[in-house]
Amino acid sequence: MGSAPITSCEELPVPSVALTVDGGLVAAAESVELLDGGAQAYPRMLLAIARARRTVHLEVYAFASLGVGARFVAELGRAARRGVAVRVMIDGWGSARGGRAIAAALDHDGCAVQIYNRLLSLLVGRFVRNHRKILLVDDEVAFLGGINIGDENLGEGERLGWADLALEIRGPQCAHLGQMIRREPHRPVDSSLRIFLCGLGGGWRLRRRYLRAFASAKQRIHVAHGYFLPDHGVVRALTAAARRGVQVRLLLAGRSDVLFARAATRSLHRRLLAAGVHIHEWGASVLHAKVATVDGRRLLVGSFNLDPFSLVNLEALVEVDDTRVIEQAEAWIQTHFASSRAMTSVEATTRLRRWLLDPLGRLVALLADAIGRLLASHKMRQASLDYSKPSRPEAQMADAPPSPQSK
Repeated sequence: MGSAPITSCEELPVPSVALTVDGGLVAAAESVELLDGGAQAYPRMLLAIARARRTVHLEVYAFASLGVGARFVAELGRAARRGVAVRVMIDGWGSARGGRAIAAALDHDGCAVQIYNRLLSLLVGRFVRNHRKILLVDDEVAFLGGINIGDENLGEGERLGWADLALEIRGPQCAHLGQMIRREPHRPVDSSLRIFLCGLGGGWRLRRRYLRAFASAKQRIHVAHGYFLPDHGVVRALTAAARRGVQVRLLLAGRSDVLFARAATRSLHRRLLAAGVHIHEWGASVLHAKVATVDGRRLLVGSFNLDPFSLVNLEALVEVDDTRVIEQAEAWIQTHFASSRAMTSVEATTRLRRWLLDPLGRLVALLADAIGRLLASHKMRQASLDYSKPSRPEAQMADAPPSPQSK
């Protein structure tokens, strides 16, 4: 699943892989496909928008106004002009550079567009970001994962795009997702695919999905996270798994677009390595994925980072039990492991690391944790105030189970 040039939307087949339900097969219309980076995801997303008949709902953290972003703006505008109800939410922090231009262009074409918590909202205490990456079309096809809209996710020549993944989902789970987004009454859909949107409780519920998966591991845990700064509970779960004989392998960022993020992550290396955890750093491009597999039986992928900020932001997470898709995810992680740099206990205990880099990283980690906890407490106070007021359109779009941070 390597990077490739973005192709014409009309060249792409419609996936038709059935999911298992209680040992049987659901209707062939229910399927899930794993997409490798923007080169695979963008053509399918654009095609879905081009084929939309009734509704398009897009939530994205970072939306570039140029390059592939301009193609999305044009396609969304065409859908709105032919009568499709198009709703777009972009984050005020993640899309700070071109967000106003994007909103103006979409509004001109008849799209309902909102910038979630504009930068000026920081002055009135609204710090929570909408970090989700969701495209839902006609309640029939959905795309969820870690991929924003921007040319950094497309390789060019020998330059690789950011390492990231998304899922293309078709079938009843899409209607269920639409009900969650619109805050309509809904019941869980019985299948091997589960979608979670964190609401007022923040990302703690999504964190618990990771903890349960790690605790259940008997053979192997593979994790690829670009912004890896877990709390003590997650670290304990990983080290405990390694000590009971589970193979725990972490693919972490050797390059980052966030200042000091790598130093903060590296401050955890000694403890993890001492417990028998294997750590590799991917340096060929920015690692932006948020994905984990457990025992070849469970896949977790979404916008949710294992860091303090994802505990308070609006996030999305998908769990998949379909073995074919999990095998693809494991192959993707393994391919990146093979081209990454293995970290050793010798390197983790050098004088430079012990006396300078690790203390700096721990300081960054402590600050991030303190800010995350402050935002969490502020969010709960804000939520209590918001729910004492009449319902607002922005709350209906983002704050329910369907809120200076890593992307």
